[in-house]
Amino acid sequence: MSDDLLLLVLTAAALGLGYRVWQTSLDARETANRIAKDTCSRAVVQFLDGTVAFAGFRLARDAQGRRRLLRTYTFDYTGDGFERAQGFIVLAGLKLEAVGL
Repeated sequence: MSDDLLLLVLTAAALGLGYRVWQTSLDARETANRIAKDTCSRAVVQFLDGTVAFAGFRLARDAQGRRRLLRTYTFDYTGDGFERAQGFIVLAGLKLEAVGL
């Protein structure tokens, strides 16, 4: 009986952790979308497709030497209505680290 209970507790913990990772990823994507729209608006270019695309992640150290997960997103924009160009956003958690057009 105790093995079944242990398995149930471990399964619930794994599901809880999976949900937290999934929710954090969604929040980061929403933040990246907002930043992309704001950046394009300030640069007077058109944000294409209305969304960002996840490009990858990596571990890096911050100014205090702690490891942080950096997520990179890309997005397309146009300045003339004909040619596409690609921008990028790098987030540490939900905090903007870098953005480029």
